[in-house]
Amino acid sequence: MSEWKKKRQTMRHYDYLAPVYDAQYYEEQEAKTKAALDGLILKEENFILDAGCGTGLLFSHVAERVKLVVGIDISKIILKTAKNRVKSLANAAVVRADTDYIPFKNQVFDAAFAITLLQNLPNPQKTLNDMKRVTKQHATIVATGLKKAFSEKELKRLLREAGLKIKILRQDKNLKEYVAVCTKSQKKTLKEPQRFCNSPEE
Repeated sequence: MSEWKKKRQTMRHYDYLAPVYDAQYYEEQEAKTKAALDGLILKEENFILDAGCGTGLLFSHVAERVKLVVGIDISKIILKTAKNRVKSLANAAVVRADTDYIPFKNQVFDAAFAITLLQNLPNPQKTLNDMKRVTKQHATIVATGLKKAFSEKELKRLLREAGLKIKILRQDKNLKEYVAVCTKSQKKTLKEPQRFCNSPEE
């Protein structure tokens, strides 16, 4: 399947889901968002990118803590919901864009999020590479991976091959996705990340 065909399918899928997305997935998305932000230090001067922002659930969690938060998504219809969500936020904006070709200059953002995104992409490493491009040298990049789509080993390999150093890997049994908190790194071989799991058998 061509990359564009895969993207078009994803776009149509989320266009279709947009009217009911929050009703169906709000609690699940909120749990992932809170896990992604747990312990993360954000500063008033920070610029934040939400790649694949969907309905914009991240905005309400970070807008009051940072200077600017920008969400991008390929689905025109789901962005309408996000746009309505940010109307009351003076420092938030949404842009329709392909996450493989993020429409910003190099090293703009202090942190970037890819929540519920990687499994929907034909080439997730391409998106991770462009997220690295638009983030500053010591930026934090948070990415989630659906457990049905990635094993823990596969997700770690993907992130490492994209040049990311995994600082924390959350794999709470109540979450449907792994949550990886990363920094940029030039190294390909990295130490085992700190693991968080509420499952007693882990």
